[in-house]
Amino acid sequence: MVKGNQTNVKEFILLGFPGSRYFQISLFMLFLFMYLLTLTGNITIISLVRTHRRLHTPMYYFLCNLSFLEIWLTTTNIPKTLTNLVSQSKTISFLSCLLQMYIVLSLGCTEFLLLAVMAYDRYLAICLPLRYSSIMNSTLSTQLAIGSWVGGFLTMTVPTFLITRLSFCGPTVINHFFCDIDSWIELSCTDTHLLEMVYITICFIVILGSCALTLVSYIYIISTILRIPSAQGQKKAFSTCSAHLTVLVILYGCAIFLYVEPSKQNSLDMNKIVSVFDIMVTPVLNPFIYTLRNKEVKEILRKAFSRT
Repeated sequence: MVKGNQTNVKEFILLGFPGSRYFQISLFMLFLFMYLLTLTGNITIISLVRTHRRLHTPMYYFLCNLSFLEIWLTTTNIPKTLTNLVSQSKTISFLSCLLQMYIVLSLGCTEFLLLAVMAYDRYLAICLPLRYSSIMNSTLSTQLAIGSWVGGFLTMTVPTFLITRLSFCGPTVINHFFCDIDSWIELSCTDTHLLEMVYITICFIVILGSCALTLVSYIYIISTILRIPSAQGQKKAFSTCSAHLTVLVILYGCAIFLYVEPSKQNSLDMNKIVSVFDIMVTPVLNPFIYTLRNKEVKEILRKAFSRT
């Protein structure tokens, strides 16, 4: 690792998804549809929670945070990807690339922390219903949400600082549709061992730590559901849990593949495909699975549409 930022590179080329013009236009339409669907679903959730007092609960407060996060996560990536699909110029400046990577990875860390907090909230609500209101009050829910955001963005400051200490002599082509940390490691012409060790350690702590907390919470939740005497009650609870677990499996599966394994051992082409699920698919699914399937939200939407 060299001292100082000795880079001679001022901009990079985001390779994105090379192929025929028809292929790129098809991807443009698909990604644009997914982006608009993500924005519509998550903005709807935030608007509903803000305007209906029935939804002013810790669970919907955390879901609003998750929706706000998904909006910024996709906005940081998809507009640039769409531009590159229809433009001849696919360049991105050094600072813009660094900033994009920092925001994307920070939002990713924040999302894992929020999911762990949401799992803990559901554990309290289902396993300790009589104590739920006294434990998960407005003060604690606010502290947990703020802690997730601050923790996520502080965590990625160290790897980002280490990247500024690397030297990049060329080539300047990034085989990805956004600036991921694997690309920086691949293009650096100096030693990246310290950066890789720090980043892998962070990923183990954040991803596997939040995954373990989420998994333990759901084990307790499922064991409590199994003790429900009503078969219809069990079916309803399992229906909700299975939907949540589907999103969690996709998100954590993609994240473990992308970030827990040492960076240079994974194919960059495979990373690109998995990143589409991680960054574009799960933000589309989250609004429908976590909120729009809930009885209270469906009832509010039904009344709103009936008035219209």
